[in-house]
Amino acid sequence: MSHRSLSRRPVASVPELICSIVVFLFFFLSLPVNGWRPWPNQKPNSTELLYGGSKKYEGSSEFVHLKYHMGPVLTANITVYPIWYGRWANSQKRIIRDFIGSFSAVDSKRPSVAGWWKTVQLYTDQTGANISRTVHLGAEKNDRFYSHGKSLTRLSVQSVIKSAVTARTRPLPLNPKSGVYLLLTSDDVYVQDFCQNVCGFHYFTFPSIVGYTLPYAWIGNSAKLCPGTCAYPFSVPSYMPGFKVVKSPNNDIGVDGMISVIAHEIAELSTNPLVNAWYAGQDPSFPVEIADLCEGIYGTGGGGSYTGQMLNGEDGATYNMNGLRRRFLVQWVWNHILNYCSGPNALDQ
Repeated sequence: MSHRSLSRRPVASVPELICSIVVFLFFFLSLPVNGWRPWPNQKPNSTELLYGGSKKYEGSSEFVHLKYHMGPVLTANITVYPIWYGRWANSQKRIIRDFIGSFSAVDSKRPSVAGWWKTVQLYTDQTGANISRTVHLGAEKNDRFYSHGKSLTRLSVQSVIKSAVTARTRPLPLNPKSGVYLLLTSDDVYVQDFCQNVCGFHYFTFPSIVGYTLPYAWIGNSAKLCPGTCAYPFSVPSYMPGFKVVKSPNNDIGVDGMISVIAHEIAELSTNPLVNAWYAGQDPSFPVEIADLCEGIYGTGGGGSYTGQMLNGEDGATYNMNGLRRRFLVQWVWNHILNYCSGPNALDQ
């Protein structure tokens, strides 16, 4: 928003003021600042002050208008293809694999990752078919020698994916209808805009670069670059004195921080894979999607800089849902039927 000097003008009437407030709230609540993350250019506690008196936050708002724009969603069984770019420890890979394997683990202890996925499943295509209940781990590709360097642009991200699907040995399968290609960069790799309001993003590959249109997401390990921003609340930035960190559930701040971003991007890829399905706002080049609306909300009462009610394990770790073999902290997503953010929470046991 640009700042302009204000010229002297007549005092607005009460109806005009009310109208202005409604318009302001509409545009403000339609942006992905409804939740909260400690972005470097954001004043600490600014959103907390705005929403401190909310009657029921958790992202709820009659001003948010999430709409279906008739594009495809992932209704067939979803296969996630991880691309491990850079140096990854086996222990780190296991955490992420276990998380992806938990999406369809309906027998997991409540509150569960599978329970969180049920909100995403509520979304449908134009035939009324729901997002698939089944999400499973597909073939994986290692790129441990940084084939495209340690500094990637958004376009070179697509080149990394091209290398994975066209490799001479064990190329990743081509699955444009129900595949999700997950590019995961290690903690010594910088991707364009990383740490500056971006911890991950999703889009689809261009045929001119990759040869195919494939839904993909990139998520980076922020452990060395900006854990206070992208691994919050397991780490907080130095400009926020007084904010207490919480213990990560799998003893890896960088990877535990990635888990929620992975969830965020898979939820949005499933409901808006070609950026023409479910989103709020009028501009498809800047869509506000189902996870954007719930940024930073992990439980009942969440909003502003408060994450909401979370669980604490006997080991002191903080989490909000269970997977197959592990615990995770995952942000909620927008429920378009209830018109607010929802998910498993500390009261759901």
